[in-house]
Amino acid sequence: MGWRTVVVTQHAKISYSGHCVVVQTADSINQIPVSDIQILLVSTTRAVITSAVISELAKHQSKVIFTDNSGQPVTETVDYYPNNRDPQLLNTQFNWSEKRKTDLWTKIVVQKIANQIFVVDSLGIESQELKDELSKLEVNDVTNREAVVARKYFSLLFEDEASRRDFSPTNAALNYGYAIILSAVNREIVANGYITQLGIHHHSQENNFNLGSDLMEPFRPIIDWWVKQKKFNDFTPDIKFGLVGLLDLQMKYNGQNTIMRNAISKHVLNCLKYLSEETDKIKIEVEISEVSNNAINGNV
Repeated sequence: MGWRTVVVTQHAKISYSGHCVVVQTADSINQIPVSDIQILLVSTTRAVITSAVISELAKHQSKVIFTDNSGQPVTETVDYYPNNRDPQLLNTQFNWSEKRKTDLWTKIVVQKIANQIFVVDSLGIESQELKDELSKLEVNDVTNREAVVARKYFSLLFEDEASRRDFSPTNAALNYGYAIILSAVNREIVANGYITQLGIHHHSQENNFNLGSDLMEPFRPIIDWWVKQKKFNDFTPDIKFGLVGLLDLQMKYNGQNTIMRNAISKHVLNCLKYLSEETDKIKIEVEISEVSNNAINGNV
């Protein structure tokens, strides 16, 4: 299973040779073993990629993400045939119990809101109204505290800096970071033989990643905190590199020291095992440590 995030940011040819992804630019040629790559982010519209690269990365269940002219992720590869997908596993997913889905969603929302409160507190902002909303949370969040908290949280965190609906650099950075986490979660779902379309809370027919959108929620505040701490007026390549580098952020998951990409792997697997009744207990503790400008594993 791959561990590197490779980002292509300039005019390049991306090809395959000798079990390696070969990235040829005007200045250099870089070769990265396919087995090392977890995510290939093509962060430019001036790169040419061969079908051989996409095919080989798919065989290794590695994600390829493409961006548009503004640098925002717009699509990613979704493999047709993971090595371990079988009809029985899909049947299990389609028949996940409603009780387990509601229990899991409740735990996910609790941890997401707890991390939002932690972010606000760490920045010296009064968080009592968020704590009050958390105390009102019911099973399956039937009163939609998640959405209520989200509105108040972003108002507290970013004040009048930006609406979540505009095209500001702040929103561009937030959306970019969320897309990176979503892709990492989707990869783990597919690698374990499940499909991303069938969620436990998100059920949009237009969203191919409903399950990924559900499971990623506790990790979102990490992106918010990092973006809030950076002072930037433009959505520059350095900001993109920093966001990708958060996959290697030191943190704790269920009490164990790890990095975020490994925490995501453990989190997704734990959730899937719980939903499929391979275990009767589920624990979700995503503890944020210091968010700094981490270097990415490889960029061109």
